[in-house]
Amino acid sequence: MASTSTTISLSSSSTLIDGKAPRPPPVSPPYSVTLPPVAPQNRQQNRETWKATAYCRKIARNVIAMATGESQIKAAAGTQVEVETEVSEIVNTVQAEGDTELPEIVKTIQAAWDKVDDKYAVTSLGVAGFLGLWVSSGMISSIDRLPLVPGVLELVGIGYTGWFAYRNLIFQPEREALIQKIKDTYNDILGSS
Repeated sequence: MASTSTTISLSSSSTLIDGKAPRPPPVSPPYSVTLPPVAPQNRQQNRETWKATAYCRKIARNVIAMATGESQIKAAAGTQVEVETEVSEIVNTVQAEGDTELPEIVKTIQAAWDKVDDKYAVTSLGVAGFLGLWVSSGMISSIDRLPLVPGVLELVGIGYTGWFAYRNLIFQPEREALIQKIKDTYNDILGSS
């Protein structure tokens, strides 16, 4: 018996793996979106950013030094810097703004808050009212997303508005009765004046 040997050489580009032909490389679809490359910052922008950062750090160090009672601050490079005038100008500006009077509405709210005996209950009612508004807003937005419901509710609103206008606003006796009813309700809530 004669033995014969055969050698098989495989090249990666033309071989069949599991009896399948090699796949071509994927082609990007025509609708693909790519982001543009980020442009590097120029040296001028980097320098300005560095200067602003260094200036803010210097002011922060000076404010801390003034708070601790030091009069002059040594900079990182070893030179002495006097920034007391800048910091004192900032402090004077803040103090001058604090001397301005509060608006009238703020004074009225403060006076009303000082008259309240049970501040805990009023605060709890305020928080509960805010949470109620938040929940009702969520419910309305979820109802608004349902199909057909917003249109039906809009038609109901238009119909009720037309009915109310016909019943209370078109004829003068009904209009006067509505105005009197509104005034009576107003006086019941706020007290007669």
